[in-house]
Amino acid sequence: MNLSSLNSSPSNSNGNSHARKVDEWSIYFEVMREARERGISFAVGGGFAVAAYTKHRQTTKDLDLYVLPEERERMIELLRHCGLADYYEVLPYDRNWIFCSHRDDVIVDVMWSMPNQRTQVDSQWLTRGPELELHGEMVRMLPVEELIWAKLYVLQRDRCDWPDILNLIQATAETLDWDYLVARLGDDVPLLAAVLTVYGWLLPDELLKLPVLVEILARPTHRKPEGTPREQLLDTRPWFVAGLQPVEQEK
Repeated sequence: MNLSSLNSSPSNSNGNSHARKVDEWSIYFEVMREARERGISFAVGGGFAVAAYTKHRQTTKDLDLYVLPEERERMIELLRHCGLADYYEVLPYDRNWIFCSHRDDVIVDVMWSMPNQRTQVDSQWLTRGPELELHGEMVRMLPVEELIWAKLYVLQRDRCDWPDILNLIQATAETLDWDYLVARLGDDVPLLAAVLTVYGWLLPDELLKLPVLVEILARPTHRKPEGTPREQLLDTRPWFVAGLQPVEQEK
């Protein structure tokens, strides 16, 4: 599949949009080619991966590359070698799971963990996805199962990735490895069941075509969580009233 048509912004009358896209891709491919030359394995996620599976254009402002945790320092050094600076100086961010870099208003993000630290990237993230043509180059995409897994936890007041998940399910339900995804989720299967409930509400006929989806809906477990409170897997900011101290009434 050629993803160029899915991810290119239409040119405006003076051609500035097209020129910007060319500049973006020259930087993106400079980074990816350098990673290959150095033997650093990676997979593309984010909007480009969603576009690859849904076959619909995504509005993207950056390139998301996933690497193994042990490759993070090599990848950061590579980005600096390519002239990309740490975005932290522009806007501070949590560097425990991601390194945001930029050059000429082009952003390349490198990730080795989920934001909530639920898990780190392993070899499955980098090898199971399809290799697709992206602007004339073959690039490995993040597996759809890992893409859904990571997006399940992005359920916040100011951002929710569940619409992406619904589109990914609609596009890949018949080929997606559901047993693998369920095994990856472990005790967090109820999150998947919740998304499938919404999916079944949207497309009841589609849900019934795949008995495995109905089976997943019937078996979520709700064991008492160990370790990190589950609300912090969705957002580390204080938001869930069950874990907050009540406000004292003024006398």
